[in-house]
Amino acid sequence: MSDIGFIGLGIMGRQMAQHLIDAGHKLFLHDIGPLPQPLLDRGGQAGKSSEEVTRQSEIIITMVPDTPNVDAALFGAGGVAAGLSPGKIVVDMSSISPLATKEFARKINALGCDYLDAPVSGGEVGAKQASLTIMVGGPERAFEKVKPLFDLMGKNVTLVGGNGDGQTTKVANQIIVALTIEAVAEALLFASKAGADPAKVRAALMGGFASSRILELHGERMIQRRFDPGFRIELHQKDLNLALQGARTLGIALPNTASTQQLFNTAEANGGKAWDHSGLVKVLELMAGGHEVAQHGNAGQLLD
Repeated sequence: MSDIGFIGLGIMGRQMAQHLIDAGHKLFLHDIGPLPQPLLDRGGQAGKSSEEVTRQSEIIITMVPDTPNVDAALFGAGGVAAGLSPGKIVVDMSSISPLATKEFARKINALGCDYLDAPVSGGEVGAKQASLTIMVGGPERAFEKVKPLFDLMGKNVTLVGGNGDGQTTKVANQIIVALTIEAVAEALLFASKAGADPAKVRAALMGGFASSRILELHGERMIQRRFDPGFRIELHQKDLNLALQGARTLGIALPNTASTQQLFNTAEANGGKAWDHSGLVKVLELMAGGHEVAQHGNAGQLLD
């Protein structure tokens, strides 16, 4: 069993930490807000700072919202770097800038420690079910030491390459997810406006080549009007910003990523930054004169 520091216990982090505690590992916990009581009840120990948590741990995991938050957790006052000693491993499971990740790794390596970037995909459901996809960048020796912990939190764990490659893979993942959500929203809106029952259309599509986890899960959300966040629009905006910034650096165009980001921006402008990202459909509905995917009937039926 390992002594593990876990910093960042939001929607995702608290579920991931729970699996580690349930497996018998000793966890030292820190967050800027109150620590989840269920983790403390199961033996998690509260730390006053990231530095304190790090001093007591062999492996330190961060799971926070964005690049500046990781920077602060690692290198701010009372941060992880202040508590490190040679041989420890820092694992960032947040979704942040690949370029910043390479710099963070360089600084941690200079302290005699290994660094892994290991962002995840699968949302709150994947975190609860320990079925996350985990995309890892960093040295193989550190990956092999941490993999048993990854296996407690996810089912598809891949060492992609060196530091930064895990974050690059996550950005690519978020491009695909965003564009697929937009495609599902367009398809269901089209079907609904044409007079078909969107629930039955979705069921039919699930048996064909258009089937996907997003059609399965987010298509159902769109039809049932459940936009409580599993993954907030504002977080997906952050990820697509990383994609578009990277594209500028690389000198390539990502036109559909850019247009989907504009739809997310429109959602934010209409009070939707905290919606689940499946709430993107509400922007298309607004553009369709307020027609909702959940509606169907002869009023919108296509003419023969």
